[in-house]
Amino acid sequence: MTPLAIKNLVLAIIAAVGTGIATALGGWDMALQALLAVMAIDIVTGLLVALVWKKSGKSATGAADSRAMFKGLCRKFVIILAVFLAQQIDRSTGLGGVLRLGAILFFTGNEGLSVVENAGLMGVPMPKIIKDALEQLRKKGGDKE
Repeated sequence: MTPLAIKNLVLAIIAAVGTGIATALGGWDMALQALLAVMAIDIVTGLLVALVWKKSGKSATGAADSRAMFKGLCRKFVIILAVFLAQQIDRSTGLGGVLRLGAILFFTGNEGLSVVENAGLMGVPMPKIIKDALEQLRKKGGDKE
């Protein structure tokens, strides 16, 4: 197999897996894209808080902690599983995506508020309108239960 054929095979596998995951989560719409973007931003800002500012509330020293990072990634994986669960309930009950969208809005708001907290720990002020918008998203998704 040539290097180009190997590259194309790897890309095809990645595309197939990505398509399967997006389909299982109800499609690659703007809501899911926003959730994943905010989750990625939360990971990056959380790492910056721990590695550069050493103000993380997840460790005794405020510095980076691999166990805390692993736990955070596990939480994000469970968020994706919750969206998958909501999608499955929607499909089985014919709700048309209501639960999925609610779950995505709730988690986008929650993750966004975490980004705002991280920014605050770094000394970056966040406009009130952004905080309010994230809180509204969280509320649209339902109570924090």
